Amino acid sequence: MELRQLKYFLAVAQEANFTRAAELVHVSQPGISTQIRQLESDLGATLIDRSGRGARLTAVGEVALGHARSVLAAVDSLRQAVEEMNGLVRGRLVVGMVTACTVAPLFDALSSFHRAHPGVELSLVEDDSAGLVERVREGSLDLALVGTAGKPPAGLDAWQIVAEPVVAAVPPGHPLAAREYVALAELGSYPLVCLPRGTGIRAVLDQAAAALGLSLPISLEAGAPGAVVNLAERGLGVAVLSASMAGQDKGLRPLAITDVDTLAVLSLVSTPSGSPALRELMAHCRRAFGAESREEPVAASGAAAR
Repeated sequence: MELRQLKYFLAVAQEANFTRAAELVHVSQPGISTQIRQLESDLGATLIDRSGRGARLTAVGEVALGHARSVLAAVDSLRQAVEEMNGLVRGRLVVGMVTACTVAPLFDALSSFHRAHPGVELSLVEDDSAGLVERVREGSLDLALVGTAGKPPAGLDAWQIVAEPVVAAVPPGHPLAAREYVALAELGSYPLVCLPRGTGIRAVLDQAAAALGLSLPISLEAGAPGAVVNLAERGLGVAVLSASMAGQDKGLRPLAITDVDTLAVLSLVSTPSGSPALRELMAHCRRAFGAESREEPVAASGAAAR
């Protein structure tokens, strides 16, 4: 008995026709017929009823079909296990990241993974965090770097990289520039510049405002944190950013927002049933973010939740 004979048998059972089965497995019709007869001879039983126009399974064939599927599935599992052990990771991974992503450790992870496994095709997709989470849920993305409010999204495998407060940031000369902190209601007296809906930081801001019954004056939205900073520097509004984003720019003064307790969280998320290639990529991500041997992962300098 040979594995190819079992594959041919499954093809005939599926197509109920020797000619179509032969086309499915890319062999000649006489060739597949010969191999099926050899399988029947080895088993000492007729598996296919050839008396009619089609090719139907006999009672013995029905029983043999389930076992044939189990044998071939076991062979596939064996092959996959051996490939994993040998590091022969193959396939394609689609990785999502927030628009205008500047989180260097993610790029480092992708680079080191590509060098280690050039046989895996990598694709990148940009979107806001809400869109990325939805794409991971529907299966069009394998892994995504996303920002959320308070905690990673439920129902997905998530590795939290950083959680930090949302702050206000103003340029010198602004009425709030001499302050150390500000209440959210006070911010409502000034135009605000922030990231758009669908980002983690905006979710934190909107949730806090809704809890307090506030309607905040969003003057301008920009998809990149650097653009939010540049607009605020030019006096077009108070920037609302994560602490690390505001702290990188010396031209703005960050102020703690006293009544916003929810943290902006940056995480890598994926579906629970990850492929060998995805598991290997996650190992590279953990090393790139410097958290391979830590219980709690930390963000590289400049990484921020969006």
